[in-house]
Amino acid sequence: MKSVFALIFVLFIAGCASYDGRGLKPGISTTDDVIQLMGQPAMRWQEPGGGELLAYPRGPAGFNTFMVMIDSKGIMSSLNGVLDMKHFALIRQGMTKDDVLRILGPSQPQWTVYFERRDELVWEWRYCDDWNEPARFNVLFENSTGLVRSTQSYTEGMLRRFREVCSR
Repeated sequence: MKSVFALIFVLFIAGCASYDGRGLKPGISTTDDVIQLMGQPAMRWQEPGGGELLAYPRGPAGFNTFMVMIDSKGIMSSLNGVLDMKHFALIRQGMTKDDVLRILGPSQPQWTVYFERRDELVWEWRYCDDWNEPARFNVLFENSTGLVRSTQSYTEGMLRRFREVCSR
């Protein structure tokens, strides 16, 4: 029985090994190395000059999205976690959906909401905030133009408290 648990533990650890690209080295690892370790990207964009940008969201239960930059020679130049305040601060009013996707990667489709009366489309990402609290970051688009209207962020604890108040 102990050997079964040990095998399950080893398989679990091996399955998580590629979650964040651990072991990949900027300037050395190739596109094939990235895909072999992290799997197929959820999205990819061709960059000016022949490079590529690859998006690896690790949700819906996960808290990370990793963006991998590949240069024109097929070598990884960077691998960054992007669901943090530094990257959220880059989202500005008037940006396009593609601009947002290139910064944060894809949102969670099951959390996308359209508010007809406001003609507003909301995309949502889950992340850990600066205090290590599970949180959500939303980008609100004017649906008719597809441009960012605003953003908002809140902890999941706040969401639970709102639900408790509303259920009374």
